[in-house]
Amino acid sequence: MHFVDARNLPRHIGIIMDGNGRWAEARGEPREAGHKAGSAAVRRIVRLCRRLGVDALTLYAFSEQNWARPAGEVDALMGLLREFLVSERDEILENDIRLVAIGDLSRLPEAVREVLDPLRGASSRNGKMTLALALSYGGREEIATAARQLAVEVAAGTLDPSAIDAALLGARLPSLGAGDPDLILRTGGEFRLSNFLLYGAAYAELAFFDRLWPDFTEDDLFAAISSYQRRERRFGLIGRQVAGMLASLGETPNPPEEETPGTPGAALLTPPGASPSSSASV
Repeated sequence: MHFVDARNLPRHIGIIMDGNGRWAEARGEPREAGHKAGSAAVRRIVRLCRRLGVDALTLYAFSEQNWARPAGEVDALMGLLREFLVSERDEILENDIRLVAIGDLSRLPEAVREVLDPLRGASSRNGKMTLALALSYGGREEIATAARQLAVEVAAGTLDPSAIDAALLGARLPSLGAGDPDLILRTGGEFRLSNFLLYGAAYAELAFFDRLWPDFTEDDLFAAISSYQRRERRFGLIGRQVAGMLASLGETPNPPEEETPGTPGAALLTPPGASPSSSASV
């Protein structure tokens, strides 16, 4: 069982949901069955993030490169996406979640767009949590699109090339609408980003799991957050500089790796179903 400190949650979490197909194949089932089981894991983790108070969650649902998969699998994925959007619409709106989508949405089938676009609009003013679905998304493609936009403005004489810096480019990237990701998780036993949030991932903490996505549990997410909370994020500085900056903001640095969150006054959280006497249940 893992504990997390409610005062020091990652603000923005990104998840590479890998392993649906292998999960199904290991059970002698079609890959589409794995994607359906993966949808259930999405519901579990979205609900947990909302209860924890995570500000933003970005899910790598369908990459630009996934269009090259067999047509039957792509059709099944699009059908499950539509089903998810329809079935979760009321819960998203009732729980004050803002749904956004990033990627080349023009490639999505009309059956998906006709439910995705209205939900994005209806939830646009919600403020409890942002749920970003990366659909037909690629980090390199996103950066290239932003660079082209800047090039057009330079050519038109409306932008001075000397004004282009990391912040200006980042402001043109839809994936950073919720800010840089603090923590990126990947399931399925692979150790790569696979073109996910490349620009924003510069200083993200990374966590990798052997577990396949359909089997990913609430406690797995707690394990990732607990590990995140034990890391010292320095952003190119040294430890005492970071401590000084945090002190000026009235915050405290993460505890050393060997310590367990449990200082007096800490609001400790545990996965649903756990009830140790020293913690508050989610």
